[in-house]
Amino acid sequence: MSPAMGQPGALTKKQSDALNTYSRAVNDFETILRQRREQINSNERLPNLPGQALYLARVNMMSAYKDLTDAVPSKVGRSNKFGIPPAYFDADNEPLLDEYRKLFDLMEAPPVNAQKSDTPFKDVVDLGIAIARARGLDATDAEAAGRISLGLFFAETNGNQNAGNARSNRYKGSLQTGPSEDQNGRTKWAAIKQSIAAFDPALSLRDDTEEARVGNLDHRLNHWTAVRDGLMNAHADIFPQVPEIVKTLPNPIDQMKLFELIQIIPAPTRSALKSGNLVNHRISGPTIMGYLRNNSIFAFGQADRARTSATLREILDAMWLFNDKFERALSQFDAIKARSKG
Repeated sequence: MSPAMGQPGALTKKQSDALNTYSRAVNDFETILRQRREQINSNERLPNLPGQALYLARVNMMSAYKDLTDAVPSKVGRSNKFGIPPAYFDADNEPLLDEYRKLFDLMEAPPVNAQKSDTPFKDVVDLGIAIARARGLDATDAEAAGRISLGLFFAETNGNQNAGNARSNRYKGSLQTGPSEDQNGRTKWAAIKQSIAAFDPALSLRDDTEEARVGNLDHRLNHWTAVRDGLMNAHADIFPQVPEIVKTLPNPIDQMKLFELIQIIPAPTRSALKSGNLVNHRISGPTIMGYLRNNSIFAFGQADRARTSATLREILDAMWLFNDKFERALSQFDAIKARSKG
């Protein structure tokens, strides 16, 4: 805990309770981080869904800090390297989140039989562009779809190909799909494969190569087929709306956030797209709000968790934990574009 947190001052009971709750939450987070590190270092068998306890402990720490800064606004500290609003996170605890990320990278490492790509970022962009072109987009809008696709890859796996999932036994792979979603994507890809081969024979040949390579292996364990099937399952049907989405949401990160919401709350997001008033469309319902909170949106602090509805604009603004991932995706996309021009 930072020195400032240890200065009691003249706190009311409510403020003192908030400080004590936060202290316990930090200790609990440190404890589970230490426990997982010891288990991994000693090659001890991990519990089922080993990341869930870590995730909940992180949420509790940030929630308790937000409640503390709501009760004692002077406790809001300096900015942090993760871009988390300072009211939600004490920058002195940056090492805890560093360790959190390292542990997840270890727990979600690809299985030994996963088939990696030497060009994972370019693959995502190429597939996104090809699918968008097959859905009728011109070169400029197809490029936006490729950029959005790369954002999805970073949002789902932090940019790690063939990732496992320490919080779920159902989802895996470079776009974190379940078995039925992957199969649905494969079926949809087969329907457009011939049209893609007509305008991009090189990509079609690469696809044939990866299909032969993956054989009877779970398609989610091959980076190319996992991304391809994931995009076809959830996002290809939305790609024709990219031109209008770009006009409504000119910020590339907002565009990525919108498509990530199709992963998290598909039906409400599609309804928002059909509403004619995208950013002001209101989304509500305890189940839907629960899905958002389970993905670190409106998850921190009593005030956020008490929300029963939100406009799409409010949801996009609340997705600040995704900002760093999307910024890295944009950086990789710009590098891919520069290499292609070179």
